[in-house]
Amino acid sequence: MKLGLQLGYWQAQPPTDTLEKVLEAEKLGYDIVFTAESWGSDAFSPLAWVGSSTSTIRLATAVVQISARQPTSVAMHALTLDHLSGGRHTLGLGLSGPQVVEGWYGRPFGKPLGRTREYVDIIRQVLARQGPVTSDGPHYPLPYTGEGALGMGKPLKPIVHPLREDLPIWIGSEGPKNVALTAEIADGWLPIYYSPKVAGMYNEWLDEGFARPGARRDRASFEIAANCGVVVTDDRDAVLDQMKSGLAFYIGGMGAKEMNFHKNVFARMGYEKEADEIQDLFYEGERDKAIAAVPREAVADINLVGTKEQIRDDLAAWEEAGITHLVIGGRDLDQIRLVADVILGA
Repeated sequence: MKLGLQLGYWQAQPPTDTLEKVLEAEKLGYDIVFTAESWGSDAFSPLAWVGSSTSTIRLATAVVQISARQPTSVAMHALTLDHLSGGRHTLGLGLSGPQVVEGWYGRPFGKPLGRTREYVDIIRQVLARQGPVTSDGPHYPLPYTGEGALGMGKPLKPIVHPLREDLPIWIGSEGPKNVALTAEIADGWLPIYYSPKVAGMYNEWLDEGFARPGARRDRASFEIAANCGVVVTDDRDAVLDQMKSGLAFYIGGMGAKEMNFHKNVFARMGYEKEADEIQDLFYEGERDKAIAAVPREAVADINLVGTKEQIRDDLAAWEEAGITHLVIGGRDLDQIRLVADVILGA
């Protein structure tokens, strides 16, 4: 089992201890560090900054929102960062949701599977640099000949020779069709909430993608980096209760009421009734009640909480499910060190 450190996205102000955390994680043997974006800080800039002070830890976005940039623009970011870091970049992509895509980026959310497939294909063309990059569309036609076009667009290939044609692309996906697509066209999967107890369900979706003609990877070469809170404690129930608030927000308010992919994940885990209640309470303004309605078991399903011995025992289920990386939030240096001791020292 490998470890990843998730820096996330900034809150009201930039964090002041980011580099200190990453340097400590690299020293302790963490394999990869992730940055994220929502509608504030971007994912690439902090990654380049910490990358300039590190030498071995892999640098990944989890995730870049595909509606924020044209695929050729993301490919430029990726090939640039890969050169600057000496081949340590992993490009993590994700759809986000209709509230952000249409409300913040002013783009349509429809046809997410088709958009993702086309987006990744264009990035792969840029990285391969075998000829001018073209796309028949319909989402990202190159050259563009639609409304407002002057008709002078010319297919181009990148001026810079990419360091690696096979720069890894991982996709954050949650639903069955999107997870299957991830297994087909990507090098890794970034599940935001993963529970080993429903690994059979996830594996069916993944296996569907691996079996498709032209699939890029097989099970043995595919990486899965799952977010997981790892907390060493003798009071397991108290810690699980403290972890409910973030979960309540994602289930209840992170997404439209009619389309919340995070809520759907927990419904598929067997918490459909509870997820509906949490969302209803959240939209009624009853946040405290929404938090209280989060089942303690649901929190335990997606995290590793308990004594060192309990965590090491439970870790086996994650490994057997095919998880290659546990990605922790890294609250402070002590937690980063403790998790390394528990997981890497197991």
